[in-house]
Amino acid sequence: MGNQKSKETSSTVTNTKRKSTTQDIREAQAQWQAKLMETEAKTPPRPVKFTTLSDMEVPLLSTPADLEAEGFDYLTDAGFPGEYPYTRGVQRNMYRGKLWTMRQFAGFASAEETNQRFKLLLANGQTGLSTAFDMPTLMGLDADSPRGKGEVGKCGVAVSSIQDMESLFQGIPLGEVTTSMTINAPAIVILAMYFSVAESQGVPKEKVRGTLQNDILKEYIAQKEWIYPVLPAVNLVTDTIEYCTKNYVNWNTISVSGYHIREAGATAVQELAFTLADGLAYIDSCLARGMKIDDFAPRLSFFFDVHNDFFEEIAKFRAARRIWARLMREKYHAKDPKSWMLRTHAQTAGVSLTAQQPYNNIVRVTIQAMAGILGGTNSLHTNSMDETLALPTDEAVMIALRTQQIVAEESGLANVVDPFGGSYFMEILTSRIEKAALDYISKIDAMGGMIQAIEKGYPQAEIGNSAYHFQRQIESKEKVMVGVNKFQMKEKPRTLATLYIDRSIEEKQVKKLAQLRKSRPAEAHQIALRRVKETAQAGQNLMEPILGAVKAYATLQEICDTLRPVFGEYRETGSF
Repeated sequence: MGNQKSKETSSTVTNTKRKSTTQDIREAQAQWQAKLMETEAKTPPRPVKFTTLSDMEVPLLSTPADLEAEGFDYLTDAGFPGEYPYTRGVQRNMYRGKLWTMRQFAGFASAEETNQRFKLLLANGQTGLSTAFDMPTLMGLDADSPRGKGEVGKCGVAVSSIQDMESLFQGIPLGEVTTSMTINAPAIVILAMYFSVAESQGVPKEKVRGTLQNDILKEYIAQKEWIYPVLPAVNLVTDTIEYCTKNYVNWNTISVSGYHIREAGATAVQELAFTLADGLAYIDSCLARGMKIDDFAPRLSFFFDVHNDFFEEIAKFRAARRIWARLMREKYHAKDPKSWMLRTHAQTAGVSLTAQQPYNNIVRVTIQAMAGILGGTNSLHTNSMDETLALPTDEAVMIALRTQQIVAEESGLANVVDPFGGSYFMEILTSRIEKAALDYISKIDAMGGMIQAIEKGYPQAEIGNSAYHFQRQIESKEKVMVGVNKFQMKEKPRTLATLYIDRSIEEKQVKKLAQLRKSRPAEAHQIALRRVKETAQAGQNLMEPILGAVKAYATLQEICDTLRPVFGEYRETGSF
């Protein structure tokens, strides 16, 4: 009888339950707001500005009524994972089907030493390689260049010739691993070296998989590692996209990088807007060459920063996918769903790491990694706690890799697709970031596109202003960095053992280059470089001639120097 009565009562409650209308919610929210004011009269809010890291206002509470005011529609704005507009992820089952690629950035000293670090990471569960090059290599200089003296092997691995590339991947089957290479101005040369090594290993072209950063526009905007003026530099990028579309169909021809834009001081919205605008500029260049959008767009990829503001970062990734999908389908009329998908790598924010209390960086990186995963990234690099001091040690790298593995295997985050989807606050924040980013893209379009905007200094100025504003906020303690402007420690800090790159590395590299120049076939070398120059003068695709040059043992700088008289060199115009 007691059970029967309970069932009847439950049935009565169910039958009388009425669905709340938007007006009901607004009226109830007004009543709640009045009570909130009474509460805050007794317990005032903390005296801080409740904004995201990028200064977007954060509401105390969000409701379905607020979402309706934003014009949010579930099917058109959120939808389902693996389906247009991909707000909720590019795969239907996301990490249940396949975990994100764990791709720790690695590169230091010589190719031989970096090769050992690669093998250490692969042996401990890393699922893809990511290559950092030293400053001379990034600038198209050989290890014996006077302009690179003292920098060889310091911030990445030194690669001056195909011999170095062979040593870098010695014993690593390139048909079985994916490789990412962070290289931009001389990307076409480094890519030619990699393809040549894969060919020498007997790897079929369709099995060569990986990603080339190859994003020269963000260099003019943020990172400042360039060689040639903007237009010929973009043409070199287009050469690689055109060549790989025909020959290396599983190679990601460019990773359009917001990471360095954010590291230079951009807000989350600026990072998103300027990165997507760069991507659109490359698409326009490929289309101008006569390529078809669905032939090359599926192999474009992206690379974003993951900063400290947990919710803002998740919303940024969701907005990025939605904007890109709509632009590809509605503006460029792409028909292949793969062209609509924004696939992205992510890296935790190097700029957020502090030399003060460096063990705090492990906590920061964990939070950022979780935001990237909840945001739906396809691969991830977690920074090491000591990277603000030096290139990471083996121990610090392993902690960073284990951070990803613990999140993947122990936290439960990989069990569900987009758990924040449908959150009133998350959907509102995603929509607001989307709208703000589209406003920037519209301004850039009005200037004639990103190339023209860069030449006018527009994104550079916007980022500079944001960086200055954030620094002022840190100095005034409006924004907090634990251990830097709050919770400082008076006692002497513990010192970390850091990685030291000995100058002998440079001496060995210089000797290796001298021996290469003596032993290589001089005539074949000269013919190959002459062909590179003649092809550049004719305005034709340079990929095949550069492949021939690296196989003839032409060095990185020799090839880049062959192009300098043809293209000229870029000089930035300063602004104040």
